[in-house]
Amino acid sequence: MNIAYTMAPGRGDTDLVLQKVAQALVARGLRPAGTAQVNTERPDAGPCDMDVIVLPDGPRIRISQSLGSASRGCRLDPEALEGAVGLVQGRLPGSDCLIVNKFGKHEAEGRGFRAVIAEALDLGLPVLVGVNALNLPAFEAFTGGLARPLAPDETALIGWLSGTIGRARQVA
Repeated sequence: MNIAYTMAPGRGDTDLVLQKVAQALVARGLRPAGTAQVNTERPDAGPCDMDVIVLPDGPRIRISQSLGSASRGCRLDPEALEGAVGLVQGRLPGSDCLIVNKFGKHEAEGRGFRAVIAEALDLGLPVLVGVNALNLPAFEAFTGGLARPLAPDETALIGWLSGTIGRARQVA
């Protein structure tokens, strides 16, 4: 199973690393499917807005809801996330790999990108997923402990994806 994950220590750091990895792959002529998250700070000092860019070339979808500065609940817009999931699933055929910005609460509960990850693996595509510590146990259960942990280093992640893509092409 060609699946790996990465975790960066700072808030939003995994998003930044995976976005750079996706951009580098596109610059090399590869066609990643998936999502890269872009966080935009809000001028009203509330929580950031969360958007995902559907790889490789958009659209950009707002996946957060503005619930007000006093809100403490989950800001994820599940309908918007599922819309992004559908777009990514449609782009899997003909792609070189799958990058999922986050295995989050939605995925931990059995929704979100879980089916897309499974489909990509069935197609023989390498899969790279961002995970946070809170959802790591659910991710490990989902992958049966077979996912490879990788440092949140752009060069290392690109190297793993490039090598895995090359091996997958040799098999096909």
